[in-house]
Amino acid sequence: MTEPGARPTDFDLHGAVGIRLVGATAAETKAVRRQLGPIERPFEREPDIEIEYVDRIPPDGPLRAISLDDAGFDGSSFVILRGRFKAPVRVAIPLDLVGGRCRIVAEHGVGPIPLLVPIVNVTALERGLLPIHASAFTHHGRGVLATGWAKGGKTETLLAFAARGATYVGDEWIYLTDDGRMVGLPEPIRLWDWQLRQMPEFRARVSRSQRARLVSTRALSEVVRGAADAPFVRSTAGGRTLRRARPYVDRQLDVQIAPAQLFDGRIEADGARLDQVVFVESADVTGVLVEPIAGEEVARRMVHSIRHEWLDLWTAYLKWRYAFPDRPNPVLDGLEGTLGARLDRALAGRPSLSLRHPYPPDLAAIADGLEPHLG
Repeated sequence: MTEPGARPTDFDLHGAVGIRLVGATAAETKAVRRQLGPIERPFEREPDIEIEYVDRIPPDGPLRAISLDDAGFDGSSFVILRGRFKAPVRVAIPLDLVGGRCRIVAEHGVGPIPLLVPIVNVTALERGLLPIHASAFTHHGRGVLATGWAKGGKTETLLAFAARGATYVGDEWIYLTDDGRMVGLPEPIRLWDWQLRQMPEFRARVSRSQRARLVSTRALSEVVRGAADAPFVRSTAGGRTLRRARPYVDRQLDVQIAPAQLFDGRIEADGARLDQVVFVESADVTGVLVEPIAGEEVARRMVHSIRHEWLDLWTAYLKWRYAFPDRPNPVLDGLEGTLGARLDRALAGRPSLSLRHPYPPDLAAIADGLEPHLG
């Protein structure tokens, strides 16, 4: 399945983590590119993570199931059997080596590699970069890191300041360096229909085909909602089916747009100095509430937010320990302590603000409430 003469493909995360694909098809390379962002560039050193694509993973005895059709193990390998959207895959991952040099073997046709992003981030942590679930931008020359629990408003804060001339550093995962800088990835930003409705200046930057898709999907969502709630349908099996389908339709009300397009070319490709931390939360409040918070408190809370983002990795590691109880991973076993120490070192003493807002947030109100505190 590999193209004849195909060369290995390298991805380089800010010089700290090198990922090499061996034997990948164009489609498999594209799937990894979507996972890691546009960091495809060659490097001269040995890879930290090598992913080899094969027709069939060599067996070492019968595969013994863990959580039927979810994972399994034989005499030497732990094999993930479920990928994105529960699609069947076969990917052997040596979880005792995560954080150091690690070789993953995937059978062709896998699509996105299971657990790849948390494996890369744990490796980055061991290589001197601190991964934090956040958005980052510069505003009037000041570097701002917006962090918090998933869906708390990090991207909304980024968008609110994009409309006021901020410069993009990153979204989703930000990497903090030991010398107080933050670097990101110029990967596409997901914009939801409700966000675009609030910010018509961004709507004009979305392609005509994307706008047309949003219009048709919104119309379908309204039809499904109306039919599901109709008195003569609501209590029927069809009504229950429509209510179950409604969240799936609503999840299609988004587009992806490149940061350079969204920020009109304002990109901090080499990162920026970290000057201000903003801890963002949805809350039962009226309006936007901004008040000081200790950087140490943000650090303590974010240990658990980051670990939650890597929950699939922890689940797989417990299965690994069941399969191979004599092959622990000291990096994963000590990760909470490592994260806590690194976060405390990076954020303690930093000027930090708590930003609480009702959900869904008013993006202009976020900027209005926060901007006076960033000077």
